[in-house]
Amino acid sequence: MNVLNPITNQTLAVIDVDTLESVMTKLTRAKTASLGFALTSLDDRLSIISTFKSLLLQNIDSLAIDLTNEVGKPLSESRNEINSSIAKLDYFLNEAEQILESKTVHTDGTTDEIIDYDPLGVICNISAWNYPYLVGFNIFIPALIAGNAVLYKPSEYASLTGQNIAKLLHEAGVPEDIFIAIYGDGIVGTYLLDLPLDGYFFTGSYQTGQYISKRIASKLVPVGLELGGKDPLYVTDEIDNIKSVAESAASGVFYNNGQSCCSIERIYVHEKVYDEFLIHFINEVKSMKVGDPHKEETQLGAITRPNHILFLLAQIEDAIHKGAKLECGGEQVGDGPFLAPTILTNVNHTMDIMKDESFGPVIGVMKVEDDLEAKELMNDTDFGLTSSVYTNNITRGKSIIKSLDTGTGYINCCDRVSPWLPWSGRRHSGIGSTLSEIGLISFCSPRGYHIRKN
Repeated sequence: MNVLNPITNQTLAVIDVDTLESVMTKLTRAKTASLGFALTSLDDRLSIISTFKSLLLQNIDSLAIDLTNEVGKPLSESRNEINSSIAKLDYFLNEAEQILESKTVHTDGTTDEIIDYDPLGVICNISAWNYPYLVGFNIFIPALIAGNAVLYKPSEYASLTGQNIAKLLHEAGVPEDIFIAIYGDGIVGTYLLDLPLDGYFFTGSYQTGQYISKRIASKLVPVGLELGGKDPLYVTDEIDNIKSVAESAASGVFYNNGQSCCSIERIYVHEKVYDEFLIHFINEVKSMKVGDPHKEETQLGAITRPNHILFLLAQIEDAIHKGAKLECGGEQVGDGPFLAPTILTNVNHTMDIMKDESFGPVIGVMKVEDDLEAKELMNDTDFGLTSSVYTNNITRGKSIIKSLDTGTGYINCCDRVSPWLPWSGRRHSGIGSTLSEIGLISFCSPRGYHIRKN
């Protein structure tokens, strides 16, 4: 398999693609090794992850270059991704011992009742290309800390980064049969679905997540699906600094070219502040630099999957055909897979851009009369990942968020993830949780002890 630069279409590396036979051989290796790894101490496993953290810091520049070359994001964003991933490592390194320790939860004087945590066994992690470090660390880092073996399939669009991750984990001390990378496209991914694994964890689209869920349902093993979103943002009329809100919203929409599951994909603005917000928002977006991701001033690099530009242009065309106004963008930039950041107004929910996930640098901005209309529109979706409200009135903001069917709510911020909080979607945005105490325990099989004293 050729790993291609999406801008130049040049081959960055050639990687051997797995076959069904090689995948089965790797599973056999992992199952054999997992028994011993489960018996290693938590301190030893945490020490390995600490060494892995040091190796990431030592190699951050070369790792960021490889990431930029294969997914097309600006080099500054590649560095940011790795640094943010290291912050997740710190969370697990600092909190895992307290989370996973045996706990006496009740005693009646004669019988102690204790919760203990065993690893699941051998888990499958089918990962994504948009944030291969961030979304990968949500899965395989807590899985390894909990004592599992991992069959890790990076996206075919981020295979070089997948190789780098595997190499550094092994160098840090993770046995080669405990973390095993599997390379290839979706066909190779389907091989994993038929194997007797102890858990499946996927990051990607709703369509693929639904397919995986159906294929493995009969196994009755844990499944975690981090899927997409159609994440709304609402600007209320209680705002002191509209310009600052517009700048924050622009970052939430266009960071990583909008290729994030938690990118803002719809904006609703109270009619009292709509005009002022739109002026600042358009000015901010028009100032964004599109182009060579290796240049420090670049804010929007390449669309990672060049064919996706056709999908985005079709969404824009659909909106304009139905009456939307193109405020800026709407066209390719240069000869490569670059799309100018695009704003559409006079939008409504008959348009694809307000209903279907875009996953790109395009946004519709809609005027609303009041909170009631905003809430109805924000809930008018099959997705339920994140929602954002900007307001000076925190009580009002919390009330609005509480009425929205999303796993994460933001007030006066957006498009951020914290390892202290569970990352979970509702409906088409997925099932299960990663990060936080809940996420770490997701990679464990709890055991209850009833210990009666003689």
